[in-house]
Amino acid sequence: MQSSPKKDPRHRPQKPGFFITFEGIEGCGKTTQCHRLAIGLRKEGFQVVETREPGGTFFAERIRSLFLKNAKGKGMSESLTPQCETALVLASRSQHITHTIVPALFEGHIVLCDRFSDSTLAYQGYGRGLDLHTLLAFNQFVTGGLTPALTFLFDLPVQQGLARRKGSGTSNRLDRERRAFHERVRQGFLHLAGINSDRMIVLNGRQSPEIIASQVAHQTLMMLQ
Repeated sequence: MQSSPKKDPRHRPQKPGFFITFEGIEGCGKTTQCHRLAIGLRKEGFQVVETREPGGTFFAERIRSLFLKNAKGKGMSESLTPQCETALVLASRSQHITHTIVPALFEGHIVLCDRFSDSTLAYQGYGRGLDLHTLLAFNQFVTGGLTPALTFLFDLPVQQGLARRKGSGTSNRLDRERRAFHERVRQGFLHLAGINSDRMIVLNGRQSPEIIASQVAHQTLMMLQ
């Protein structure tokens, strides 16, 4: 019997768009895992868009630079208020959704996003102490209700995450926050995972990157079948 020809993954029928987000504290490894999954999915023949928040468009990336840096100059150091921080994130998200995420989903692509709405709740809500109901309402306003189909939360102790960031030789405004702030953010993420267990998968960020990548790929392919 003649064997059937091997299917070319480049000709895989494209399913409707699928939105996956990657969340966690500083140094949790989410950016690495987002990129690894993108590579793996492309090898399987999927159309993939990698993006991040804040960022993802020209103007959103400009906002990102404001968000991650304190304004400093001779005799001046201006910190961002929690409200200003939130407004910057939401302004960036509005551009991001309109010009990157929604068009890609409409075309049937898989969108992998490094941070999204859960980070706003964890950092500005649990971390900064802003009202969660207000943040949810503002987020609804800019997203139109867009919610990820799948969210990976990479959890690890704050001390370990900050040590990774320090070891990387790069730091931003959030890295320099007090440890107590990062602890609140971590607990916020875990609480969000508990109330959104239908889409949020918590993975142990202390495992090797290879093991985590395998878990992420397995869970993703299960959802895409």
